[in-house]
Amino acid sequence: MGAPVHGSGLRTDRPERSRRALVAGSVGNFIEWYEFGVYGYFATVIAARFFTPEGGSEVEALVKTYASFALAFFFRPVGAALFGRLGDRVGRRPVLIMVIVLMTAATTLIGVLPTYDTVGALAPWLLTFLRVLQGLSAGGEFGGAVSVMTEFAPPGRRGLYGSWQSFTVALGLLGGAGVAALLATVLSEGQLGDWGWRLPFLLTLPMGLGALWLRLRLDETPSFESLREEPLPERPPGREVAKAIALGAGRIMGWAAAGYTFLVVLPSYLQSSLNATFQQALVATVLANLGFAATIIPAGLLSDRIGRRPVMLTGALLVTVLAVPLLNLLQNTGTSNAVKGGAVFVAGAVVGLMAGPGPAMLSEMFPTSVRYTGLGLAYALSNAVFSGCAGLIITETIKRTGSVDIPAYYAAVTCAVSVLALLTLRKEPVQEGS
Repeated sequence: MGAPVHGSGLRTDRPERSRRALVAGSVGNFIEWYEFGVYGYFATVIAARFFTPEGGSEVEALVKTYASFALAFFFRPVGAALFGRLGDRVGRRPVLIMVIVLMTAATTLIGVLPTYDTVGALAPWLLTFLRVLQGLSAGGEFGGAVSVMTEFAPPGRRGLYGSWQSFTVALGLLGGAGVAALLATVLSEGQLGDWGWRLPFLLTLPMGLGALWLRLRLDETPSFESLREEPLPERPPGREVAKAIALGAGRIMGWAAAGYTFLVVLPSYLQSSLNATFQQALVATVLANLGFAATIIPAGLLSDRIGRRPVMLTGALLVTVLAVPLLNLLQNTGTSNAVKGGAVFVAGAVVGLMAGPGPAMLSEMFPTSVRYTGLGLAYALSNAVFSGCAGLIITETIKRTGSVDIPAYYAAVTCAVSVLALLTLRKEPVQEGS
């Protein structure tokens, strides 16, 4: 199913309103992925503080940490359905305001949680509860943010505007990595484990207040305003929407899996499997995210010119072919640091080719009346299965098999499946009003 479910209803508006929508939509994505990045980067520290009772193994604690990580992702589809339905009925603006409040509160509270040493078995339950709230808010964030960006986009610029969602993901992950690297540099290992890990989560509060202010100034999208003027807005059949959601999830599963494998899971993998230091792992992650950020917006812009299909297919095919060779470079002790740095940069860059056009591609699959729900669910389901479970699957499989090539196989196989789904996407460049 390559064409949209129905006419998209996308319209243009004044440039200043479009720019305001771009910023207001992007800022929530930044905070969301900053926090998810921080959680991934500090996975080993969090495991020791929340999931390691006396006598427990470090590997077991890390698996439990990633299980909590995955649980938050599995609540994303719930949040996408709940907030998406509201967003398609009452508007994008009020729902995005609710989402940013919930996201900010849950993330900030992680920074003040008592640890296992203080409250015992209650600690991991409290952490998991806040992760669930984060999952709900994150599920409601993507659909609304992408709807706002693409519905305000000028003619022929939906790929570019939608790519800012992915670009702010990269900025959020880089921000989290930067904060983690700074703390690892200025604090001792003991200080970082005792209280330093809390600081990145507490920083979410001022960021969230700034995001709230921006969204309070946001206008409702012209597409949704037009929908409200219709006496009986047309809604596509549920079966047709469900089919589009499943297809959309398949088209981005490689982006979801490879993105989290290379951009978030990499630090813990390098430490636990390749004996890298915390600082070395963070440097590798920063380079991967820089590569990711470098290609996202050019890929979105290019997709406005030649279509979403060729750009996303190129990214998925490159990951399928290059994942194992790139990982082998990292594993080889004879490989220079410069070559290893180039390898992780390239790994991030090829994921960016999928992430740039991805939001616009999903948006164009659904009409205005179900866009918030449809694209949000497609994204949330794909991320729940292939991103949220990445750390858990990779860590547990390496533990059971002893193979350190598992991350590369995981990324390659999921991208190969995405290639098949992307082949159903139409070849021609996307036209306005489609």
